[in-house]
Amino acid sequence: MIEEGRPLFVQIAEQIEDSIVDGSLAEEAQAPSTNELAAFYRINPATAAKGVAMLVDKGVLIKRRGIGMFVADGARELLLRERRQAFADRYVTPLLAEARKIGLGTDDLAALIREHGATTTTERRS
Repeated sequence: MIEEGRPLFVQIAEQIEDSIVDGSLAEEAQAPSTNELAAFYRINPATAAKGVAMLVDKGVLIKRRGIGMFVADGARELLLRERRQAFADRYVTPLLAEARKIGLGTDDLAALIREHGATTTTERRS
């Protein structure tokens, strides 16, 4: 699960975010402690704490003194908004730019996406 070349604390934060987005870690649920994360990933607790601190700064996790870290209300929606924007920036904007270059309008592009999506869905069923 841990990748080379990217800071471990960022990967820890992303793993927690993924759990929130996919619903396996619900809002108001207690998040894993830094010691649990450190033991699971076999990393230094300070590294795990840095990843958790990123999520606290972002408003995804909240600290309840003496109890632990919990997923904040609205965290899933916050992460989904952030990911939708990143998706648009990374994929949709360049897609639209290329479509314009080759003379496709938005209706043409939407039809192409529907057509390709239907083909992909049909192929998966086979």
